[in-house]
Amino acid sequence: MGLRIRLLLLLLLLVGAAAAAAGSKEEKGRVGGGLRFRRGSGTFKVVQVADMHYADGARTGCLDVLPSQVAGCSDLNTTAFLYRLFRAEDPDLVVFTGDNIYGADATDAAKSMDAAIAPAIDMKLPWAAVLGNHDQEGTLSREGVMRHLVGMKNTLSRFNPEGVQIDNYGNYNLEVGGVEGTLLANKSALNLYFLDSGDYSTVPSIGGYDWIKPSQQFWFQQTSSNLQTKYMKEQPKQKEPAPGLVYFHIPLPEFSSFKASHFRGVKQEPISSPSINSGFFATMVEAGDVKAAFVGHDHLNDFCGKLDGIQLCYAGGFGYHAYGKAGWSRRARVVSVQLEKTGSSEWGGVKSIRTWKRLDNPHLTTIDSQVLWSRGSNEQLEVSFEGS
Repeated sequence: MGLRIRLLLLLLLLVGAAAAAAGSKEEKGRVGGGLRFRRGSGTFKVVQVADMHYADGARTGCLDVLPSQVAGCSDLNTTAFLYRLFRAEDPDLVVFTGDNIYGADATDAAKSMDAAIAPAIDMKLPWAAVLGNHDQEGTLSREGVMRHLVGMKNTLSRFNPEGVQIDNYGNYNLEVGGVEGTLLANKSALNLYFLDSGDYSTVPSIGGYDWIKPSQQFWFQQTSSNLQTKYMKEQPKQKEPAPGLVYFHIPLPEFSSFKASHFRGVKQEPISSPSINSGFFATMVEAGDVKAAFVGHDHLNDFCGKLDGIQLCYAGGFGYHAYGKAGWSRRARVVSVQLEKTGSSEWGGVKSIRTWKRLDNPHLTTIDSQVLWSRGSNEQLEVSFEGS
């Protein structure tokens, strides 16, 4: 085969590969860096990763694993789980909900954060993050950690809304557009809210964990109201608000409201919420668009419970340098949002929101699949149990 022909074949292969990559990005709605529902399936999938507690990679040992797992177990097991999870779920967005690193054990906080997030960047997945109560305990301040996060590749994280006086670092929202080429292509059919729930109380008379402040709640109220007005008043007008999902780290006091028969998943430790109730749950209820809120912080809790129309969900602990329970698999929460078909057989607004968890075991077992919200119907449950 002549050199000219070989070069031509190579060029054709490169063009084909580029076209395939472009087609994949369009299918996932990543054209131009925005988030969008997938054209073929009408879905948008979020993987939540809570409490990686990453430190110094291979030099950082694992906590609370079986004796047979101790040898050779390190932060790299957390990294391996991320890769396996992302390949299995192929998410449209990854959300890291705090304690992404364990600052006290991280020699260099910036390098630890880079290593913790690396699988999402390597796989070119859009991602967003909020802070927990341990991220800032190393060589970077809380502000420094968030500034580092917003400067990383593929991130959709934001430091704070521009022109707004607001407490803490990492309060922002993301809009998920309808399917390209449909009537809702230029509207946000799903709204994602991210808030910094702080670390520890700075009020001398109040101990324990921090809480979501009035300035943050006011920003959330204004943002939610503006998004609802746009969705329902601007053409094409919609009858109901677009659903909202909220992500932060420390659970609200309302997570303690559920009896065992009223949630799906497990509660294996007390709810480590702030000692005061700042009213953010009531704020979400009053906003009217929030269907679910997702947290981390308590690694041995992974349940979802419904209160006043909002599902309150834990993700369960993910990282191997985080405390856990020997023999109880590390895990992640997946949320899949499905659009409905309109009378003209094109994708419309959101029809349902589902969730399940993935376990870091040999089969990446899926457990506790359930419908968090469905338009026009009551909650439905499809339950599977660990080990099935």
